[in-house]
Amino acid sequence: MLSFPLSKKIMSLITTTKSLAETCGRLAAHPFVTVDTEFLRETTFWPRLCVVQLASPDEAAAIDAMAEGLDLTPLFELMANPEITKVFHAARQDVEIIWNLAKLIPAPLFDTQVAAMVCGFGDQVSYGDLVQNVAKVTLDKSSRFTDWSRRPLLPSQIDYAIADVTYLRDIYLFLRRKLEQTDRLSWLSDEMAMLTSPATYEQHPDNAWERFRNRVRKPRDLGVLMEVAAWREAEAQARDVPRSRVLKDDVLIELALAAPRTEEALGNLRAFPRGMERSRAGLDILAAIERGLSRDPKTLPKLDRERRSGGNGATVELLKVLLRQVSESHGVAAKMIATVEDLEAIAADDKADVAALAGWRRELFGVKALELKHGRLALTVEQGRIVTLEWQDAPPEQTEAPSKIAE
Repeated sequence: MLSFPLSKKIMSLITTTKSLAETCGRLAAHPFVTVDTEFLRETTFWPRLCVVQLASPDEAAAIDAMAEGLDLTPLFELMANPEITKVFHAARQDVEIIWNLAKLIPAPLFDTQVAAMVCGFGDQVSYGDLVQNVAKVTLDKSSRFTDWSRRPLLPSQIDYAIADVTYLRDIYLFLRRKLEQTDRLSWLSDEMAMLTSPATYEQHPDNAWERFRNRVRKPRDLGVLMEVAAWREAEAQARDVPRSRVLKDDVLIELALAAPRTEEALGNLRAFPRGMERSRAGLDILAAIERGLSRDPKTLPKLDRERRSGGNGATVELLKVLLRQVSESHGVAAKMIATVEDLEAIAADDKADVAALAGWRRELFGVKALELKHGRLALTVEQGRIVTLEWQDAPPEQTEAPSKIAE
């Protein structure tokens, strides 16, 4: 495997637009560039970009995104260049930052965490673990929780940041070659499509309730939750503060379940901030509750309990065992093949519109899942390993032993 040194060229921290433009011009001459960001969002709703790290096969650079007068346009042009693959590890938060700043999404994109799941490294493998496995290097994590907004940046911080993109070059080449050898490169397409879709990063207040859909059981509660969660989301975005600074999650749920309709009732809630009922926010919350109570229950989304009812619990549990068997035998992370929601949908409907019943997932798992559901497949254990057994179209009265499916 090709192995890069820490870098053939390590530049001093980029703080000027001229230096950034020159660096991005050199990086653009290569087929891929590795990317990472350092940011803070503990006190804000929107992430605050502090540092950007980039590397090509022969160069690595760190950009001080907070440098006075720095124009990040050359960086965004590099991210938008269709001739260059942008390589990230666990790309979602990094891409979200670029989308928020420039309303563009790096493409084409390669996420090494997703690729590692297809290559048998397990669910959501960390960058450090991949560096250990692929590059045989143990990363120094001493700067992991540093305050990236403080200036000047220390040499140790810059070294830490640079390491996040230099070893990523080795990992990318290793994983891409393995995917090509196993003819699995196309398996990443669904995940890359999601990561490069603007809808993934557009945080609409009307969708904020979905994080809590398992916390309510009645349509009335759901209506109130949808309205209050939307108000909180819009308020947090407008003020650029964390959601919890507006209302904590447990208060949100208490409002949905209790649905207070007066200032006094609002103030009497145990978790509700004292005095807030008399503020503008208190009036806004009461108005949101009224909107929620006036919603037509027939127009509300189906609650999870309603969608999952039907006595399919045993089938779902068997499908989980099958998923584990398929995952282990093919070296693909279970989460990459199917979610619990997929399994529940398959248990309820043979033609469920889920990823697990389409494309390569159907070939790998979906067909077996349907066979198991309809009694044409069995599961057993041999020498501590789960194996699948299939009845070869035997009539119901036949009792001969089943034949083992090749794994």
